[in-house]
Amino acid sequence: MTCSVAVSWVMTTAWMDEVAADAGWARPEVEAVITGLYVSEGTNLVRLARFFVDDRDAAEDLVQEAFIRLARALPRIKDETRRTAYLRSIVLNLARDHNRRGLVSLRHQMRSDVSWAPTLDDEIAEREDQREVIAALRALPPGQRNPIVLRYYLDLPITEIAATLGLSPNTVKTQLKRGMTKLERLLGGTT
Repeated sequence: MTCSVAVSWVMTTAWMDEVAADAGWARPEVEAVITGLYVSEGTNLVRLARFFVDDRDAAEDLVQEAFIRLARALPRIKDETRRTAYLRSIVLNLARDHNRRGLVSLRHQMRSDVSWAPTLDDEIAEREDQREVIAALRALPPGQRNPIVLRYYLDLPITEIAATLGLSPNTVKTQLKRGMTKLERLLGGTT
């Protein structure tokens, strides 16, 4: 299921009426929030997930689950500026769980469609130099890896990274510095 299908699926399920009722909103308001966030953040969230999982289908599945969890959590998220950070946090947690359990997308394993062509993201991820960087990033502890990916891949400011990870800005800066030092060491640079 692609991300665009995921948002449609989320909005057609019966529990969306319950989510809207719990939030004290009309269903169209919930749909507008989810759709707006999908349009503004969906692609970046899939790109973020791709750093942590090996195939695009799995990344899209994680993002789909993140939107479902966001829809369910809307009544608890009073500050609407926190929704994007909440989504990023969910994607990071789902990716960590995905890798911890050693899950692999069944569609990726059983792909039989010979007309399938890799996306630009897939082609970029396959380049040798980028594979080395991704492998080095994956070798970092999550506390260092996540801030680096959010900062240098999604180009988020320190304050948004802090909000996403639930850390203070100073902790984010410290983790960025430590992570970059370790990353440089892993990639054969000097420190």
